[in-house]
This record gives sequence, C-alpha cells and structure tokens, in this order.
Amino acid sequence: MTALLTIVILVFILIAIWQMVKIFDLAQAKNENSQIATDKDNTLNGYLMMGFLAFIYIITLVCVVKWGDLPLLSNSASEHGPTIDNLMAISLAIIFLVQIITQFLLHYFAFKYKGEKGRTALFFADNNKLEAIWTIIPVIVLAGLIIYGLNTWINIMGVDESDDPIVVELYAQQFNWKARYAGADNTLGKANVRLIDIDRANILGLDEADPNAQDDIITTELHLPVGKPVLFKMRSQDVLHSAYMPHFRAQMNCVPGMITQFGFTPTVTTEEMRQTPEMIEKVQHINDIRVEKSEALIAKGEDALERYEFDYLLLCNKICGKSHYNMQMKIVVETQEEYDAWIKEQKEFKNSLIN
Repeated sequence: MTALLTIVILVFILIAIWQMVKIFDLAQAKNENSQIATDKDNTLNGYLMMGFLAFIYIITLVCVVKWGDLPLLSNSASEHGPTIDNLMAISLAIIFLVQIITQFLLHYFAFKYKGEKGRTALFFADNNKLEAIWTIIPVIVLAGLIIYGLNTWINIMGVDESDDPIVVELYAQQFNWKARYAGADNTLGKANVRLIDIDRANILGLDEADPNAQDDIITTELHLPVGKPVLFKMRSQDVLHSAYMPHFRAQMNCVPGMITQFGFTPTVTTEEMRQTPEMIEKVQHINDIRVEKSEALIAKGEDALERYEFDYLLLCNKICGKSHYNMQMKIVVETQEEYDAWIKEQKEFKNSLIN
C-alpha cells in the first residue's frame, strides 16, 4: 500500500511540474524567443567549455589522489603479480594520456572556433592523412597491449607440472568456500554433487570408493606455503561464482558442472605483508574509523567494533545471491615448516566420515 501511495504522489508531482512548465511557456510567449544563437551565446558557451575542461582535470586529480589507492599496484604477493601490475600501469598511463589530449582538443577547439558573425567554418569533406593517423596509431597501441596481455596470460596459465605444485580444490557454494587439499598423494579424489551426504559429513560429494580421495583434507581456511607453486582446481555446487584473490592477482570463474583451474606461487607471507609501511598505514586508518564508530555504538548501548587485522582473502567476484558480499575465506601464507605443522593437524577424509 505504501509503495502504491508513493507512486501516486510521484505522478501528481510530475503532473504539477508539467503544468508549471506550460504556464511558464505561456508567460514567455509575448517575449522575443529566437532559436538562433548570437555571438554572445557562442562566446558564453565557449568559456563554459573551458570551465568544464578545468573541472574534468581537477576532479580527476582529486579522485586519483584521494581514492585512487595507487599502492594497489605495488602490493602483489604472487610471482606473476608484478607483471600484472606492470600491464595495469601501462594501460592506465595510456588511458590517462589519451584522455588528457582528446579532452583538451575537444574543449579548446569548441572555444577557439566558436561561432562568430562573418566567420565561415573550414570544412573537410575527407582527409586521408588524418584518417590514417587516428586509425593506425590506436591499432598499433591496442595491438601492443593485446599481445603483451596474451603473453602474460599464457605465462600465468602455463602451470609447470614438473615443479610439483600443491593441488588444492576451491569449492564454491552459496555462500561460503571450502578448500580440499590433495593429501600425501597430491591427487584429488573423484567428486560429484550427487554423492553429497550430510549425514556422513561428506559435504563435497567425494567418491568414498576412490583411493585418491581417502587422504584428501577438507578445510574452511586456506593455508599456502610461501615460494611453493599451487594449482587450484575450482568447482561450484550451485550457481556461477568467481574465485578472486586480489593480492595474488588471481581470478577464475567457478562454473557448475565443470572444473576450472588457476595457479600461482605466493611470494609474501601474511606476517611480512602486515609489516609493510603501506599496510600498517592502511590498518591504522581503518582502526581509527572503527574507534570513532565504536564510540557512537557504545553511547547507544551496543557492542564496539573489533579491531581490524590484515589477512589475505578469497572472495567471490560474481553477484551470486543475497549474501554474496559475505562470501569469503581467510588465506594464510606461511613458511613451509608452519604449513607442514598445520596440515598434520587436519583430518583426512577417511577419518572425518561419520559411520
């Protein structure tokens, strides 16, 4: 009922505005209303174009400085991360350069060649040289970016099996993640959603008859040893998800009914990332905001916000439902010794089943 009343009120407001416009038009009917722009109009529009050009440049600089998060291009934590960052930096530099030049020419020419009485516009029916310039240059630049990007993608996706990477499955479902380690044999057991048996704690649908599945380890937290290649196999139980690990510059869709994969080598432990100056500053800024908000919450008799501590995260980068925003899993990058100690504490699949 409230929605219907709101719509009715909005309709009446629009009708009232329409009637007011008609009254205004009638009041102006006796006045001279020429549709032809004068030299004064053209001059005003010319200066307005230059003013808008200045506004574009100023607002762009403000946004980049205040919200650009430029350190994002220097905090990668995977072996291929710097290459991705370099490609991004080159792309941004080209975009900004082209934007600055084209916007300046567009607005400056609108000012310089504004209409004036007695001036005749110079008109080109066609100009082969200009056509060639603004066709060939973008083709060369875009071709270079595409070739560079393809080579980068091929190098990232070409996981070398001879490096004996750790095999881990990322299992996506609304709205959480599970990680499945391949165990001592480093081979994931067969799995199928039709084999899911909650009563026996077979939450990922592993084939209980498959020998390779017996030593698999299912966890709700992802641990990775620094400097060791990892090959991720990705599945989805329900809808399209996307495994996104921003600090590792890694993302791959998790598609129902098929297995996708992505691999990388972590290069910075969680503790090392926490100690970087950029991260210390960022964490301090977030906690300052939380302290400020906590004071307001305490005044209302509510609990204060917990202090923030940086952790790598696995996120879902597809809008997969109403709780999509909360679909994340903690990633811990640690030394080989710490990883080995953690993996020994986890239960193998054969020992976690309920009989």
